[in-house]
Amino acid sequence: MGASGAVLLAAALGLSACGAPAPPPERGGQTHQEAVLRTGEVTIRAHVIPTLDLGEAMASEYGIERSAHSVLLMVGLRRGPEMQETSVPAVVSGNAIDLRGVRQPIELRELRSGDGPDGALIDYVGIVRVVPPDTLRFDLEIVQEDGARSDLRFSRDIHPR
Repeated sequence: MGASGAVLLAAALGLSACGAPAPPPERGGQTHQEAVLRTGEVTIRAHVIPTLDLGEAMASEYGIERSAHSVLLMVGLRRGPEMQETSVPAVVSGNAIDLRGVRQPIELRELRSGDGPDGALIDYVGIVRVVPPDTLRFDLEIVQEDGARSDLRFSRDIHPR
């Protein structure tokens, strides 16, 4: 996984977890809005992105299958002032629950991008299967390197494409 590819992933999505504004919600929904949790000096941001919004080359590079029936969950932890943020390593786990109450564990993997003076930016990504239209509730547990624990819960409407 190339560092420049991960930077391109964030840039192509317009959703860098390091503070770039999210694109407007699509079709009256809230798929692209970020969920934000501030805990001490750390900001946790989560984005839900339909995999069809990923370019084919980028999806292939990261082994992501583009489908009308899947979304990408991207979670990033950052410390510091905007534009000078550094990544905070963590273990991220969680579930997505659809409107029928079906719980789906999310397998998140680390994605590193960039080679700046403060090191690479780290995001955690996972795929969630969905049959639109639906609303997914995300229940995430984040454990930072120092043992600090946080829970992030949010919902996103998923619309047919």
